Amino acid sequence: MLEKKEHNYEKVVLVGLITKDQDEEKLTEYMDELEFLAYTAGATVDRRFTQKMSQPDSRTFVGSGKALEIKEYVKENEIGTVIFDDELSPSQLKNLEREMEVKILDRTNLILDIFAQRAQTSYARTQVELAQYQYLLPRLTRMWTHLERQKGGIGMRGPGETEIETDRRIIRDRITLLKDKLKTIDKQMATQRNNRGKVVRAALVGYTNVGKSTLMNALSKSEVFAENKLFATLDTTVRKVVIGNLPFLLTDTVGFIRKLPTQLVESFKSTLDEVREADLLIHVVDISHESFEDHIASVNEILQEIDAHRKPMIMIFNKIDDFSYEKKDEDDLTPSTRKNISLDEWKKTWMAKSKYPTVFISALTKENFPEMKKMIYDEVMKIHISRFPYNDFLFEYFDDEEEENNN
Repeated sequence: MLEKKEHNYEKVVLVGLITKDQDEEKLTEYMDELEFLAYTAGATVDRRFTQKMSQPDSRTFVGSGKALEIKEYVKENEIGTVIFDDELSPSQLKNLEREMEVKILDRTNLILDIFAQRAQTSYARTQVELAQYQYLLPRLTRMWTHLERQKGGIGMRGPGETEIETDRRIIRDRITLLKDKLKTIDKQMATQRNNRGKVVRAALVGYTNVGKSTLMNALSKSEVFAENKLFATLDTTVRKVVIGNLPFLLTDTVGFIRKLPTQLVESFKSTLDEVREADLLIHVVDISHESFEDHIASVNEILQEIDAHRKPMIMIFNKIDDFSYEKKDEDDLTPSTRKNISLDEWKKTWMAKSKYPTVFISALTKENFPEMKKMIYDEVMKIHISRFPYNDFLFEYFDDEEEENNN
């Protein structure tokens, strides 16, 4: 990870709740992810606050005593931003800002801000701007009183800096305009997809920061931007890949995340169309992450939402070079936990019974790449033969490394 220069980072505190639907272990996972999101946005986390409640307080999310504790802490330590792990209602945002007198962000606003920073192309910027306005619309009253004194920073990029006299009608007009613009671009991109000819299309899907772009670079021998931060890739990248002598198109898509804002699912429709219209999904998983099973579930949930869950799929468990576990002593009779499961043991669990072809690799060191390439080749070939049965050319797989050695 990049070394942090504290004076360049905005100091923040994080707030999360333990509820009947979210135990302490789950909250810790979410807060770890929220801290990584904050770091990606350009912040350094000073402290975490948690509270156990049956459900969030309708007025201030946390209880009044906890809200006062946070207020006193941020004042004493000169912290300007408090980030909550769940989406806050407009009234909760307004009440919290009035009571704490600092900038209040929720998880959705933080993710939108990261997208605003990461968007490089006009299309991606338009998608993010639409999502930001959709988030902003019900929060206008709170935003305008807030922005009179706000100087910028995380969560305030893009439409967050709109002048105070902007009203709901102007925002709605802007949303309509952006939607029309995206429809036009969507049609153009649909035409591009239709013009790709008789070639099988595969799409890399997976949780954010699992190594999809690194794998894309290794397979296509191209230079797609990859970084150890969340949402390093926003713009869809399509590359022609040849394994053996079988060509196919490979698409790198935006990473998914738990609690993905609904505004982003809607505005990134065209990016998700690449997944919807792919012939084969290559689901990349970070096996070294302690919550990788939750990540798989989150990705599958989003695939179901966009009706792409019935497609042929390959499971690629990446980052085996970074995998570690705690080996128990033979005389240790305490129950084993997830931390004690070795990679070989994981392979014998539900993964061994998966209906999808499965392989364990390192995109960084290219360990087990020949096995992975053969697996992708076989799946692409099946689709190719069923889709284009009368093609004039036949394919016979051969190993790239073997060919290089022979030459």
